[in-house]
Amino acid sequence: MKTLFTLLIGAMTLMGPALAQTGGVPASTNIPGQKYPQILPDNRVVFRVKAPDARKLQIDLMKKYDMVKDTSGFWTVTTEPVGEGFHYYSLIADGIAICDPASQTFYGMGRMASGIDIPDKDMDYYQPKNVPHGQVRSVNYYSDMTRAWRRANVYTPPGYDENPKKRYPVLYLQHGSGEDETGWPTQGKMDFILDNLIAEGKATPMIVVMERGYATDPTRPVSTTNGMAPNVFPELLVKEVIPMIDKSFRTLTDRDSRAMAGLSMGGFQTFQTTMTNLDKFAYIGGFSGAGRLQPGADVKQLYDGALADADAFNRKMKLVYVSIGTKEPERMYAGVKGFHEALDKAGIRHVYYESPGTLHEWQTWRRSLRQYASLIFKK
Repeated sequence: MKTLFTLLIGAMTLMGPALAQTGGVPASTNIPGQKYPQILPDNRVVFRVKAPDARKLQIDLMKKYDMVKDTSGFWTVTTEPVGEGFHYYSLIADGIAICDPASQTFYGMGRMASGIDIPDKDMDYYQPKNVPHGQVRSVNYYSDMTRAWRRANVYTPPGYDENPKKRYPVLYLQHGSGEDETGWPTQGKMDFILDNLIAEGKATPMIVVMERGYATDPTRPVSTTNGMAPNVFPELLVKEVIPMIDKSFRTLTDRDSRAMAGLSMGGFQTFQTTMTNLDKFAYIGGFSGAGRLQPGADVKQLYDGALADADAFNRKMKLVYVSIGTKEPERMYAGVKGFHEALDKAGIRHVYYESPGTLHEWQTWRRSLRQYASLIFKK
């Protein structure tokens, strides 16, 4: 006769090794009603997928984990502890990377992917609260430069529709490589970050424009080295996006009421765009991406010498902001920190922030936006 202990062990084995874990909670990024993935108290993640006919399943989350199949066709695995913040991941089924059917999907890694948000101890600032909320609006427009329809996501602050005479400053906020205009309002939680800052009186109500950071002019030649057309997004932003936004929304159009910031690729694009259009922008922000400074190069030579006269530049600019996560890849960390140090050496006034314990991911950039948005458009 089997003991109760033996029966319990047998039941746990049938359910799969991951289900023996206790204290897990469904990830906030799950499809409604789905119990897995589950996040354990130590930030390990339990995945469970039913695929009775699959030969091999893996979870690709920072590294690849082999899943184990039970007799009922469920595959399970428990990962190592995962760092706080948002991470893309894939389910690899017989060698093909696909989306986990239990997860919401997000445009990242150059394709639709699954995502998981590991709770942060300091996550209150990007949670929805009982405060006035702004709106994220989808704006479609035809671009003469790219000869194609494009879309921008535009955040309007709380009260925008209630006061038709009020005008607002504008922040142009860009995503990173492999992402698009949906990144900041979806993965980045930018609307909740702004709503909460504005409600607390820590940020000036502003319009935020998020565009797709890729644009090609079909009339320009394709590169002979990589077979790709040049990305003309900085030119597109200045010549088409800004005029379109100023025409469609109640904006303040002077340079002191216009800012730009971006993460990673978007940070490099921000410096490329603003530093060559200082008559149009008074605030610059680069999150895990800033000026491209080669080893041994003089920062004063960048952007046609825009930084050569530190006093003149400091008088002109309201804010230059540079940030990086402390656990980012060494090359990225060294590049951004090196740019910060070069600005210091050149006497360029700026704010430098290191996000403690975060990688090249959305937690770094949420924290950066929180700080940056609280600094711009101050009287």
